[in-house]
Amino acid sequence: MTPTPLARRSNTLSSSLGLGEKLFASSEERQFADAIERGLDEVESGLLAEVAFADDMADVTSRYLIEAGGKRVRPTLVLLTAQLGEGANAAVITAARAVEITHLASLYHDDVMDEAQLRRGVPSAQSKWGNSVAILTGDLLFARASKLIASLGERGLEAQADTFERLCLGQLHETIGPRAGEDPIAHYLQVLADKTGSLIALAAFLGVIFSQAPESFQEPVELFGERIGVAFQLIDDVIDLSPSSDETGKAAGTDLRAGVPTLPLLYLRDAAASDDEAAALLARIEGSADADDAELARIVTALREHDVTRATLTEARRWSALAVQALDPLPDGPVKKALTKFAEAIVERSA
Repeated sequence: MTPTPLARRSNTLSSSLGLGEKLFASSEERQFADAIERGLDEVESGLLAEVAFADDMADVTSRYLIEAGGKRVRPTLVLLTAQLGEGANAAVITAARAVEITHLASLYHDDVMDEAQLRRGVPSAQSKWGNSVAILTGDLLFARASKLIASLGERGLEAQADTFERLCLGQLHETIGPRAGEDPIAHYLQVLADKTGSLIALAAFLGVIFSQAPESFQEPVELFGERIGVAFQLIDDVIDLSPSSDETGKAAGTDLRAGVPTLPLLYLRDAAASDDEAAALLARIEGSADADDAELARIVTALREHDVTRATLTEARRWSALAVQALDPLPDGPVKKALTKFAEAIVERSA
């Protein structure tokens, strides 16, 4: 096979995990990057075939978000941790496709729950076809992902089912909110671990088990995945308040305007109990249902510049550091290096 040019070889790890070309300087690291790139090409080439349906409507709706693009973070992580074993064998490729299809299915459902109008730069499925079609499309994709994983045996299927359960529980707990007496911040962080961290953890785990890597690597990569998922979503909370809609692809304060609880808002509620400035800002937020765009923009700016947003960034960095710490049992080499750099890139991103 003709070697992949370096500029293209690094595209996978750069676009998916935020890593640059300079990270892969040695011969071993270039071979590592080649293997990831080839594996992702194989995953990508089979994704559309795996979600094809004989029914015309189902075929169109199930392909919709795949064709809209995406960074393919989760299949890239499957391929990356597989390098701890024998690499991207047929089972690893199948697992990577199943993880991405599971992620896609969750997006269809998320957009219904959040009443999102856009996804990946195009109208969301629910805004295009309605809630029922979006939900049923998500269900079809979950079924297709489960069939793929089932072909690999009981262990993968059990891991997939456990993750699906956590995805649903995370969404349920987000919807109903914390119970009486429950710490809202601890509740929120657990929601993030379930809704985002669990699927990233599954991706890392499947790469290890289906590449026949040592059993001792399974727990470290799962911990890494869950923790980096929490860090990722906390950075999203900060990015939501960004003044640059060109970078984020959405209006500043989208979550705030929709009444979605985020960590800056939860921190603000805590601070309001003893701080008059925080209490005044919280009152403005809670009374903003009928505010015009100019007032909403001022509120978003005030929250962005408040200490609670800096505290959220600090918390995201703490989770990223915990993710890197989980990698201690892994051997030094390109996999550990790439995962570490990915964790660092997560908390530096602006979109």
